[in-house]
Amino acid sequence: MMTPFRTNLKEVWNRLSWLDLVSALVVAAGLLLAVLGFGAGPSNFLKYLAVLAALYLLVRLIGWWRNRLLWSLRNRLIVAYLFIAAVPFLSIVTLAVLAARILYSQLGAYLLYEDIHQRIAMIADISEHIAIAHQTLPPGITESESERILAAQSHAVHDRELPGLSIVFSYDKALAQNVIPRGKRSFAGLLQEDGARSDALSIVSLRLIPDRKGDRVVILRIPVTPDFLNTVAPDLGSIQLNLLERYTGGPPRGLLYKSGDTQYVAAGRIVASNRTLQNAAFWIDSPVDVVSRLDSAYVGRDGTVESNRPVFAASSARPSRLNARIFTSLGELRDSYLLFFILIGIVFSLVEAAALSTGFVLTRRITRAVADLYRGTQYVQAMDFSHRVQIERHDQLGELGQSFNEMTGSISGLIEEQNKRQRLENEISIAREVQNQLFPSSLPSVPGVEIEAICKAARSVSGDYYDFIQLSPTHVAIAIADISGKGISAALLMASLQAALRSQMLTDGSERLSTAELVARLNKHLVRNTGDDRFATFFIAVYDSATRTLRYTNAGHLPSFLVCRGTSQHLDKGGMVLGVVDDYLYEEGTLSVGADAILIGYSDGLVEPENVYGEEFGIRRLEETAVRLQGAAPLMVAESLMAAAEEWAGTADQADDMTVIVSRLR
Repeated sequence: MMTPFRTNLKEVWNRLSWLDLVSALVVAAGLLLAVLGFGAGPSNFLKYLAVLAALYLLVRLIGWWRNRLLWSLRNRLIVAYLFIAAVPFLSIVTLAVLAARILYSQLGAYLLYEDIHQRIAMIADISEHIAIAHQTLPPGITESESERILAAQSHAVHDRELPGLSIVFSYDKALAQNVIPRGKRSFAGLLQEDGARSDALSIVSLRLIPDRKGDRVVILRIPVTPDFLNTVAPDLGSIQLNLLERYTGGPPRGLLYKSGDTQYVAAGRIVASNRTLQNAAFWIDSPVDVVSRLDSAYVGRDGTVESNRPVFAASSARPSRLNARIFTSLGELRDSYLLFFILIGIVFSLVEAAALSTGFVLTRRITRAVADLYRGTQYVQAMDFSHRVQIERHDQLGELGQSFNEMTGSISGLIEEQNKRQRLENEISIAREVQNQLFPSSLPSVPGVEIEAICKAARSVSGDYYDFIQLSPTHVAIAIADISGKGISAALLMASLQAALRSQMLTDGSERLSTAELVARLNKHLVRNTGDDRFATFFIAVYDSATRTLRYTNAGHLPSFLVCRGTSQHLDKGGMVLGVVDDYLYEEGTLSVGADAILIGYSDGLVEPENVYGEEFGIRRLEETAVRLQGAAPLMVAESLMAAAEEWAGTADQADDMTVIVSRLR
C-alpha cells in the first residue's frame, strides 16, 4: 500500500512535462558548476540558463501549490476572508504609515525652511533699524563713529541669536546693484557668491542708506557654516545643504536636477557638525527623511547673476520629536489625545480579530456541510442511492442537505425518465431516417431540365415536402408541400401525402392527367384519412420539355414563380389547401415557358424570417434575389436564396422549416 508521501510524489511526477525535467537538469548543472567554482565562458552561460530555469520552476511550483491550496473550499474561503478582512486592514495601515511619513517629512521640511527664513527676516529687520538709526544720529558724529556705534548695538542685541553676524558699511554698490531687484532698495535672503566653494552660502541683507556723499550700502552677513547649521531647527537630526551649479555638458558629477529650463549638478555641500539623529522614543519611532528646496541669489566669479538658484536641504527626524513640536500647544491634553488614539487603535484591532475569528468559524461550518455533500456525491457516483447526508442545523445549508437527500431518493426515477427520453430520441432518429428516404434520391433525366432542392428542418424531422417524378422521357412533375404543424405528426402526414401522390403519378398515362384532377384526388385522400385540424398546402407543376408547356395547380401554397428574361410570373391558379373541404374543384393553370427560364418553389419558412426591426424577408426580396441570379446554376441559386434569408434574419436559429426548389428549364 502506497504512503501519502509516495502518492503525492507520484502525482508530482505525473504532472512534470519534458520542459520541467530539462529545467531541473539545467538548474542541477548550474549548481554543480557554482559549487566546483568553474567560471569560464560556457560555464557562465550555463549558470545564466540555470537562473532562468530556476525562475521557471519557481513559477510552476507556485502555480501547482496554488492549485493544491485552492482546491479545497475551506482554503478558498479562508483566502477570501483574508483578502476581505486582513488585506484591506493591512492596506489601510500601510497607507496611513506612508501618509504619516509624508506628513512628517513635510513638517520637518517646513521647520527647516521656517527657521532659516526667520533668520533672514531678523537680519532684514536689523538692517532696517540700522538705516533708521543712521538717519536719527546727531550731525556731529562722523561716518566711522556712526558705523561703529550701530554695529556695536546690533552685535550686543543679536549675537546670541545670530552667531557669526557681520555688519559692513560700504560705498561699493556693485554687489547691491547685482542682487537688489530693480526699483527696490533692499534685499534679504540666501546668497551664493561663488558656487565653487562650500562656504560661499550666506544669509545676507543688503540695504541702501542715503548719505551726504550718496547712497551707502549696509551689508549684514551670516555665513552658512556647519556650526551655523547646528543652531537651525533643533527638532531635526543631521542637516546637510547641497549647493548646485549649472550643468554645461560633459559627464555629470552625480545626478542631474532640472528646474525650469535649466539643469544643475552638485557643486558642494555643507554638513552640520555634531548633529546626530535623536534616540528613538519607542520601537516604532523610525526616522523619516526630510528634503526641501531653498532658493538663493547667485553671483558668479565672472559677474553672472541668477536670482533663483536652488539649494537642497536634506535632513532626518524622529516622528516623536515632530509630534512633540506639533502638540506643544496642547500642553497636558497631549497625553489625553495620545491615549484616546491608542484606545481607538486597540478597539479597531479587536474588531478586526473578531471579524477574522467569525470568518474562520463560518468557514468551518460551511465547508463541513460542503464536505458532507461531496462525500454524498461520491456515493451517488458509485451508484449507491441509499446514502443520506446528516443534517445538524435547519439553516440554508441544512435545507441544501435535505434537498440532496430528496434528490438521491428520486434519482432512480430520473434515470428511468432519462432512459425513456433516450428511447424517444432513438425513435425520432429513426423517423428522421425514414423521412429522408421519402425525399427523391435521384434527379429526373429530362432533356433541358435541371433541378436542385434544399430542405432545412426546424426540428429533427421536417413538415416540408418536395418531390420530382419523371412521368415520361419529356415530362417531369415538380411538387412542393407544407404540412401543418411540425415534428413527427407533420412527418407522418407528409408520408401519407407522398404515398398518395406517387400512387397517382406512377401509373401509365399520368403525364396526361390534369393537375387540377390530381390535386382534387389528393385533397379527397387527406380529408378522409386525417383529422379536421390537419391540412397541407400543395403545389404541383408538370413540364413538357418537347412543347415547353408548363401545367400547374396551387392548393393554398405560397405562389411559385417563373423567372425569364429578368421578369418573374407568379403561379397562383388552383384553390384552397388540401384536407379541409371534400369534393373541392381546383383550377389548372397553363403557360408557355421561354428559353432558359427558372421555376422557383418554396415554403413559407423561407420568406417569413424577420430582421431586428420585425420586418419579414418577404416574397419580393426572394424574387429580386432570384432575378439577380437568373444565369447561375440551380444549386447556386438555391444556396443563395437560403443564405439571403438567413442573412436577413441575422441568426442561424429557424422558427420554421425552410425549403426551396430551383428548376432550370432550358
